[in-house]
Amino acid sequence: MTNREVARQKARELVRKMTVEEKASQLRYDAPGIPRLGVPAYNWWNEALHGVARAGIATSFPQAIGMAASFDIDLLHRVGEVIATEGRAKYNMFSSEGDRGIYKGLTFWAPNINIFRDPRWGRGHETYGEDPYLTGELGKAFVQGLQGEGETMKAAACAKHFAVHSGPEGERHHFDAEVSDKDLWETYLPAFEKLVKEAEVEAVMGAYNRTNGEPCCGSKLLMEDILRGKWDFQGHFVSDCWAIRDFHTEHMVTDTPEESAALALKHGCDVNCGNTYLHMLSAYEKGLVTEEEITLAAERLFTTRYLLGLFDGSEYDEIGYDKVECDEHLALADKATAQSVVLLKNNGILPLKKDSLKTIGVIGPNANSREALIGNYFGTASRYITVLEGIQDAVKGQARVLYAEGSNLFKERVRGGVKEATYVAKNSDVVLLCVGLDATLEGEQGDTGNSEAAGDKLDLLLPKVQRELIQEVLAVGKPTIILNMTGSAMDLRFEQEHADAILQLWYPGARGGKVIADILFGDISPSGKLPVTFYMDSADLPDFKDYSMKGRTYRYLEKEPLYPFGYGLTYGDVDICKVTYGDEAVQTGSSIALNVDDVVEFTVELKNSSEVATDEVVQVYVKATQDAEEVPNGKLGGIQRVHVSGGGCAKYTLAVDKNAFSVVDKNGCRRKAQGPFEISIGFGQPDERTLALTGKECIKFYVSYTNL
Repeated sequence: MTNREVARQKARELVRKMTVEEKASQLRYDAPGIPRLGVPAYNWWNEALHGVARAGIATSFPQAIGMAASFDIDLLHRVGEVIATEGRAKYNMFSSEGDRGIYKGLTFWAPNINIFRDPRWGRGHETYGEDPYLTGELGKAFVQGLQGEGETMKAAACAKHFAVHSGPEGERHHFDAEVSDKDLWETYLPAFEKLVKEAEVEAVMGAYNRTNGEPCCGSKLLMEDILRGKWDFQGHFVSDCWAIRDFHTEHMVTDTPEESAALALKHGCDVNCGNTYLHMLSAYEKGLVTEEEITLAAERLFTTRYLLGLFDGSEYDEIGYDKVECDEHLALADKATAQSVVLLKNNGILPLKKDSLKTIGVIGPNANSREALIGNYFGTASRYITVLEGIQDAVKGQARVLYAEGSNLFKERVRGGVKEATYVAKNSDVVLLCVGLDATLEGEQGDTGNSEAAGDKLDLLLPKVQRELIQEVLAVGKPTIILNMTGSAMDLRFEQEHADAILQLWYPGARGGKVIADILFGDISPSGKLPVTFYMDSADLPDFKDYSMKGRTYRYLEKEPLYPFGYGLTYGDVDICKVTYGDEAVQTGSSIALNVDDVVEFTVELKNSSEVATDEVVQVYVKATQDAEEVPNGKLGGIQRVHVSGGGCAKYTLAVDKNAFSVVDKNGCRRKAQGPFEISIGFGQPDERTLALTGKECIKFYVSYTNL
């Protein structure tokens, strides 16, 4: 028997001993104990988006969108392992003291694998970006790292929010996301399918909104037909918090709490984050649900608890609190930050040379902000290092650092304001201008201060007070580097035209300021790539409420972007010098035959012509050139982060995902695409904008099937 089969059998035996009242009580997120059966209380609600959250001290990794910019599958796996280790350490400590409250369990409601389809969505920085393949690969790695491969599940991951969910935040409780079958299966579902079928994610969380008329936490199509039907999902399903209440208060698909509880349970929602399942017994007494349906949900939940070893003990019970925020974990967080930073522009000013600088001006509302380090769904760090502090530490005893906040993040000016900022700029050899947003401006409804948009952005512009600050500081004429701390794409056209360099920092983690300084002064080469398209402005975007992919993301983009998906510069000078398929060398313009029923692998050889050691990300894009169902601009089909020493060479194997050679038709059916294919291998997309920004050619060739 498999581990799951054993756990399921034990769960059935335990649940068989319970009364219907006891079984119903276990479907709440705050499940009470059943002393007569030796069942302790358990709270299902815990968070771990980029580190264990909301339960005291924990290692703080960059926000999810920043980790996505690493394009590093192995990194996400290791981050998942660290989070599970710290989660176990905390669980062991809390449970030994009888503390089984919220944020103390081992069921983590992460990762968020929704597609960041529109940069205005406030919660987009919780995701892994706009591409289904990248999202699926990173999400799969995170889940496998979190859940582990031992006899016992180390922690339980949760893929959320199922499905077709990405704003608007202010309308999410009653919004109906209408989507075509093609977009559903081509864009919104692939990452979920990968996590269910390949990573065996233990939980799936439903979304607040409706999809094509059905509430996502009570959807026959999503929950029965697809999740448990086509994909044979074996884990448990959890509602988003208070989403089932929305059935009768917002979506108006039911009339009473009992009807809402019944609708969710019948379609397979096992645990309710909220309070609507408090009406489950009433629903049972009214004949709206059966005891068998309550029993099945309870069995699924106890199967998870047995898989986690919460009754029989496990090999993880000895993990001690010394593992929390230990040196090894902090080092991995630093590595994640280093790999997340994207160099958008550099006229040669970077890296800065300490011995040529006497005075450095650090300006901006995010320069000394802790909030801009951590994003949302965060844990508490024992130490924070802001960008200002990181720079001060890096040049201590070598150069003087002048600081001015310059402006508030959003509305009001600050004392000293722009005048102080321009004074600092005039008296500095170089200016580091740290602007952007934080999770009080872009984030989840209810957690943000931009009440006009409930967490979303109205446009892609930085707040007016910051735009004025940037203009005044740049007008001083000193060499200026823009450090942009946002979780989403912004309109940086003015900065691209006038600044000497631009770094996209995202929300880099609690101690991110140290790594940012290391990058600025050349101890580390930036190597992140954009997991989202940076558009010219919001006028280039379709209506926010339109869930059609037409005109959205790099795959369907119809206008030139400011910065393309997959783009990012380094301090090195790496080129691809050779690509082979089997024993056959592949050159630009050549044609080869592939057997796409097997794993397609290329060997890529790289050379670094500079003396600067750096990472690069090799990317493969595939387009079926004669198939009407292909996405207009082709799609990412493979990635490999590589390290090349200064003046050195490297050789790597690069695998291409089998779905890269398929298309999804208008009925939502995936089929093998009609060849031939155009394949490009390089450090970004094979488009004119990428070439203009990087000056790097990709190797572009054509392939046909050998097995049609």
